[in-house]
Amino acid sequence: MKTYFLEQLISSPHSSSTDTVPVELASCVLTIGNFDGVHLGHQAMLAQVREIAHTQNLGAAVMIFEPQPREFFAPAKAPARLTNLAEKQALLAEYGVETLIVAGFDTEFRSLSAQAFADILAKRLNVKALVLGDDFRFGHDRTGDSQFLRDYGLDVTNLHTVTDGHTNNDRIDSGSIDIIDNDAARISSTRVRDLLLAGDIQAANRLLGRDYAITGTVVRGDQIGRTMNFPTANIDLQRIKPALHGIFAVDVVSLDDDGNVIANGLSKHATDDKIGIAGLRAHSLFGTASVGIRPSVNKGSDWRLEVHFPELQADLYGLNLQVRFLHFLHGERRYEGLEALKAGIHQDVADLLEWRKKQA
Repeated sequence: MKTYFLEQLISSPHSSSTDTVPVELASCVLTIGNFDGVHLGHQAMLAQVREIAHTQNLGAAVMIFEPQPREFFAPAKAPARLTNLAEKQALLAEYGVETLIVAGFDTEFRSLSAQAFADILAKRLNVKALVLGDDFRFGHDRTGDSQFLRDYGLDVTNLHTVTDGHTNNDRIDSGSIDIIDNDAARISSTRVRDLLLAGDIQAANRLLGRDYAITGTVVRGDQIGRTMNFPTANIDLQRIKPALHGIFAVDVVSLDDDGNVIANGLSKHATDDKIGIAGLRAHSLFGTASVGIRPSVNKGSDWRLEVHFPELQADLYGLNLQVRFLHFLHGERRYEGLEALKAGIHQDVADLLEWRKKQA
């Protein structure tokens, strides 16, 4: 999958800027949205994009926004991210997207008229067809919609609703896809966030169509865990705040620069024969993870993902790790003093190791 920033695609070849080289895209079918989490509803959109692309011999493309619009308007109140940009890129590529266009959502972009945005789609991005949600709006003050784009001359297919009762794509004659079940609920990023926040990982996974995971690089932390004999890998979240928090059982793999799992990518860094405990998937190690703001050490609103690997001694700094969440133990707790915190961590690790023993 090729990734472009919108500026690359719309800059004039006669522009005086030396930072941007204009790129011309092949004809494509495009879908537009945040695609946070790339859940089953998003996957239905992508399946329709691939189908139209195959039928009409077009490229399959997606446009996303960075930051997401609500992060631009009210960063402190914006919903937690299910996926950061790198995670989103990997998932979209996995689901068959050939071209990803990242639109920088800023004052200039949000001020575009519906006509100007449609011109960009047709004249600069070479869009021939679109797959959009039925509530899609665009342009300054949200004045554009699917009918505006049809009147402009673009082929638009609307995906109405994807519920957890139906996830297959049934075409209907009106040029829309209808996936509606009155007895089921709409699949959305908000529902996934709510389930993760409640600790219902299995239900969230059903809406995602895969296991929820966070990917990031191991960076240096304040090493408080090391002083209590519970060293942790501090993983860079690359988001304002995570979608879940508390204490979890996880399994973790190391990824290469292309996002592929490295065989025994963690255990091969072990020293003194402390190679860790096997996770539930190939080449993974079991870990106990804390996600939150660490109220017991008074670190304010500094969100952290910290993973302790029982029976592992290794230098993991700089590794790119994928943390898959398996089991929710409890939410964050505030302990009075480091000794109480140490006792709490000890009990959490013991409880999660007991959970691990019960898994096949």
